[in-house]
Amino acid sequence: MSQGDGHKDFRTALILGGARSGKSLHALGLAERSGARRVYVATATAEDDEMRRRIAAHQSERGAGWRTVETTTAVREAIVAHAAPETALLVDCVTLWLSNLMFADADVSAAIEDLAAAALAARGPVIFVSNEVGMGLVPETPLGREFRDWQGRANQRLAEACDLVVFVAAGLPLRLKPTGEGAYHLE
Repeated sequence: MSQGDGHKDFRTALILGGARSGKSLHALGLAERSGARRVYVATATAEDDEMRRRIAAHQSERGAGWRTVETTTAVREAIVAHAAPETALLVDCVTLWLSNLMFADADVSAAIEDLAAAALAARGPVIFVSNEVGMGLVPETPLGREFRDWQGRANQRLAEACDLVVFVAAGLPLRLKPTGEGAYHLE
């Protein structure tokens, strides 16, 4: 990581937060301020009207200048295929990717490790958006508790692999990694 004019440069970032915390908007802003070409890796599926509205709202927030790659489970492959020095890749979101993997009966542990390895090896900047789900009530079902535990593990592993980790609450970003003062931008 290089430093210059008070900024912390990063190549990989994990943006965490709760539902409607502003995490996706923060991640979009990071990518847009980079001046690089932008690729949005979407992991959501539009299986009902409510989800179609959510996806349309996210598309509207992005505006022009974004290329979208849709994948429910092949995020590592999307990073390998699309990460490049002149491209900012935004993965939104790790949480839906994880639930897609669980419903596909995939090896979640191996997929998390593969995703972290892809982040470390990416040929260009990658920004991950993920929910922090472990701060609320304990889920009442075994599947809910298993998902919460996998989400926590995935967030920890990506936080370890990424140069920058930001927690967003009420639209306000709090930098968790690296520590210290100053703004940050994509390398």
